[in-house]
Amino acid sequence: MTRSTSKTATDNASPERDSGPRRVYLVDGARTPFLKARGRPGPFSPVDLAVQCGRPLLLRQPIPVDAYDQVILGCVNVVPSEMNPARIAALRLGMGEAMPAFTVQINCGSGMQSIDTAYKYIRDGDSDLILAGGTEALSHAPMVLQTEAVEWLAGLNAASSPRDYARQLAQFSPKEFKPEISLAKGLTDPIVGLSMGQTAEVLAQQFNITRQEADEYAVTSHQRLSRAQEEGWLDDEVVPAISEDGELYRHDDGVRADTSTEALAKLKAAFEPPFGQVTPGNSSQVTDGASWMVLASEEAVKKHNLKPRAVLVDSEWAALDPEIMGLGPVLSSTALLKRHKANLNDIDLWEINEAFAAQVLACTKAWDDPEFCEVALGLDKPMGKLDPERLNIDGGAVAIGHPVGTSGNRIVLHLMNALHRKGVKRGIATECIGGGQSGAMLIEAV
Repeated sequence: MTRSTSKTATDNASPERDSGPRRVYLVDGARTPFLKARGRPGPFSPVDLAVQCGRPLLLRQPIPVDAYDQVILGCVNVVPSEMNPARIAALRLGMGEAMPAFTVQINCGSGMQSIDTAYKYIRDGDSDLILAGGTEALSHAPMVLQTEAVEWLAGLNAASSPRDYARQLAQFSPKEFKPEISLAKGLTDPIVGLSMGQTAEVLAQQFNITRQEADEYAVTSHQRLSRAQEEGWLDDEVVPAISEDGELYRHDDGVRADTSTEALAKLKAAFEPPFGQVTPGNSSQVTDGASWMVLASEEAVKKHNLKPRAVLVDSEWAALDPEIMGLGPVLSSTALLKRHKANLNDIDLWEINEAFAAQVLACTKAWDDPEFCEVALGLDKPMGKLDPERLNIDGGAVAIGHPVGTSGNRIVLHLMNALHRKGVKRGIATECIGGGQSGAMLIEAV
């Protein structure tokens, strides 16, 4: 069997296509619990996670699993045994051998990129129904050998005689075989030579963000997530995951409901000791998790009798100096606001991925800074203060965790659900992206 996502010439000439860009709906979504990495590989690989949340999501749709046009999945740390995890997940989900599936990677924006790619396929008339997601198992990030160790092994392999072999063995140095954690290398920008945490420190200095402000923000994130769990606000969003040994995972397990600014104040600076603002307590957690969303055209909504929850109105991507990558959401979101002639607080709810508490606070302060708004955004006056009661109302990555390829998908999913719960209309989901980029999406509840 074969399948194509391209429309025929007759399809392209249809009245619907001629009328311009098509409406794109967010129908439903689900995610796994986000599980904190605890110094060893977790119970799930990236594809395991994608299957764990994809199966119940697909089962609750009135759509045959092979009716989707394609599957798109964000993933950054792909494990060697799961090349192109989108395709492997689609097959394990029973979506059929004829199902096209591909993986996208733009660091922290990968899960949002999958949605945006699906959005544009549907908007432009090339697809009607797409499963778009993100997955990441950071606990499975591989350990890598140092270059010197690889060179030694290559020399051993190239030895052509017992004498050459013995000579190479004599050069063995145990210290060269100490492995490096690939995740640590991946979280360091190769252009500016700064870790992601150090870029947050740069913003803390530029916008005079104090350690207390960052810690207070982190405490709020944990409190809000804890309340959302207790109230059952995440019950439809988070589906349980079951490991091979039968252990059941129901909830995000990194939340610390009893944390306090006093407790966080005892932690040492992680990236710029001893006086830095960024600590393990006010940074996003290293976690494993996956998330999926179902996107559909109006035609697919009618054909399958779907009940969409939101319309994906618009998206924007931006780039800036990697040293200040955390300000990316200000650029991409402001472009959306300008295009739709809206102000900050015309948007009912905001999801800004919490890479670091200082980074989110820097974004909110940048919008209220006259010089920044004039020079960087081309505005005559500041955007103003973003109402904190509209921002990350159920906590964010400081409490939930930040599985890199997943978070951009999760914040769109949660924003959709939060808009419905609060009975409000418009929301923007946005994230900074390692390497100096950002993405933002404007959605409206149906």
